[in-house]
Amino acid sequence: MRMKLTARIFEEMRHGMCLLVIGMVLLLLASAQAMAQGERILSFDSRIEVREDASLVVTETITVQAAGREIKRGIYRDFPQLYRGRWGLNQRTGFDVLDVRRDGKPEKFHLESRDNGQRVYIGQSNVFLEPGEYTYELTYQTDRQLGFFRDHDELYWNVTGNGWSFSMDQVTAAVTLPPGAEVISSEAYTGAQGSRGRDYASELLGSNEITFETTRRLGPKEGLTIVVAWPKGFVEAASPRDQWMNLLYDNEGVAIALGGLLLVLIYYFMVWMAVGKDPAPGTIIPLYGPPRGFSPAACRNLVEMGFDHKAFAANLIDLAVKGAITIEQAADKTYTVHRKNSTTGLLPDENALYDKLLGARQSLPLEQTYYKTLQSAVNSLKASLALKLEKTYFRTNFWYWFWGLMYSLVPFAISLLTYRDQSNTWGMMIWLAIWTLGVTVLLSMVFSLWRGRQWGQAVFMTVFSLPFVGGEIFGLWALSQSTSVWVPVLFLVGALMNGVFYHLMKAPTAAGRKLLDQIDGFRRYLTVAEKDRLNLENPPQRTPELFEMFLPYALALNVEQEWAEQFEDVLAKAGTGQEGGYSPSWYHGTAWSTLGATGFAASLGSSMSSAISSSSTAPGSSSGGGGGGSSGGGGGGGGGGGW
Repeated sequence: MRMKLTARIFEEMRHGMCLLVIGMVLLLLASAQAMAQGERILSFDSRIEVREDASLVVTETITVQAAGREIKRGIYRDFPQLYRGRWGLNQRTGFDVLDVRRDGKPEKFHLESRDNGQRVYIGQSNVFLEPGEYTYELTYQTDRQLGFFRDHDELYWNVTGNGWSFSMDQVTAAVTLPPGAEVISSEAYTGAQGSRGRDYASELLGSNEITFETTRRLGPKEGLTIVVAWPKGFVEAASPRDQWMNLLYDNEGVAIALGGLLLVLIYYFMVWMAVGKDPAPGTIIPLYGPPRGFSPAACRNLVEMGFDHKAFAANLIDLAVKGAITIEQAADKTYTVHRKNSTTGLLPDENALYDKLLGARQSLPLEQTYYKTLQSAVNSLKASLALKLEKTYFRTNFWYWFWGLMYSLVPFAISLLTYRDQSNTWGMMIWLAIWTLGVTVLLSMVFSLWRGRQWGQAVFMTVFSLPFVGGEIFGLWALSQSTSVWVPVLFLVGALMNGVFYHLMKAPTAAGRKLLDQIDGFRRYLTVAEKDRLNLENPPQRTPELFEMFLPYALALNVEQEWAEQFEDVLAKAGTGQEGGYSPSWYHGTAWSTLGATGFAASLGSSMSSAISSSSTAPGSSSGGGGGGSSGGGGGGGGGGGW
């Protein structure tokens, strides 16, 4: 009984195993059949006729296996029309659909513009296909696809395009040249974009006809590209005039931007000649003192024709030299200003600065805690200097420059209308215009700091500006992708032109030119070398008092180091017998003893300017963050898919 039961169990297990094996075989067969019936291109045949007028008539016969996954209504074919040619200029090709068929019968289609060409949708949105095989025939005409070289003409043609999402069992292509032309060389490439695969065979059917055929199945995103050359004289090349007209048509956005900038340049030049050209300087002779009634800040403001924090620092040091305040520098490099209640000899703008800075206080640390007071003092000095100097001694001609800036934006706005992807392009251009303005201001600050020898702050601001410059480069690259390489180049040229004329438009008046001659004469005295001192007529005796008196002016005119070098020996002798050596009575700190006169003079202006700049800014108002041939080459190309 037990043996019969065991035999029965074994028989049932064997029967179950047979059913399992049969099921697995059927599943594998079903999978194989599904793979065999999966969506793919069974054959892709292209017939390319090269005409004497340099146009091409192409007939593509594409047989597909549809399963209702991607190929639901039909297929689509992408055709690129925009290429980057020599020197980064665009080249556009023509594309006209002549005939569309499915299984030999006319088929409806519609076109859709893409970023760099057109997409042909074959089929109807409300008609769905049954699974099976379908043969599509697309005939179109295109031009400007041929290459005209010194000793031959050439067709470099991407037969299939490398954008198909389907594999291709077989690809064939036939090229027919104009009567009388002979094929003198041919090549082909297979594989993904940029590949140089040679999986093909070619056959010359006649002197002017050649065929190509792939020798392996091509996977998704793979394609066939062919090259055929023939002697010159059988295809009509474009005349030089037509080439220029085509160049302008293909790059009308660049032409508009370039033409607009040239007009703005003419405007700027004419306005500069009329109101911005500086009067000729007079004879410059060394002067042993500054212009009467002009503070260090006023002298700097006139020379720069603008205000900066170094002008404020120069006037602050002049207050100390004249006995109105003392300056204390702590070990942590911070500054504190102390009142001394002696305002004798202060000029009007210095008096206003003294009252605005200290008010009823006995002392004021130059720290961000007191930014409102410092900001008010900076603005007060700036307004006082503008009232005294602008229009009387120099003109900024700001509005002439402002309208030039506005005019320079117009051609770029018009040029953007010539590109297809306008939504992204407009957004990028607006962002880039604002960003470029900020980067320009930032780089101007960096340049001013280096020129003013404010080394520490100059290095910091240079490093700080690098992420913003990187953001500018990225923005220009992104703009070039949706327009042309030359649009961001011209944008930079326009920004540079506006920046240059912003400074060129500033001009001294006749009275200002005479005053600048005096300042230049005074600067010449401040920078005189030891070997040239004997050529001066009755110069004042070099004393520590003279050094201190003109130090603020030397700082304002960016010659503090040259001025201090003249007094190294004088100050060394004056310090003999004094505990710790000579040191200005208005300064309390260690910089003098550790740096010496020259180092102290060079350091004081830059460190004071940096302290004023940071302490007169509201907390949180500045940011620390940033900002040869191959498969797929040549004309034609694109790709396709199902829809």
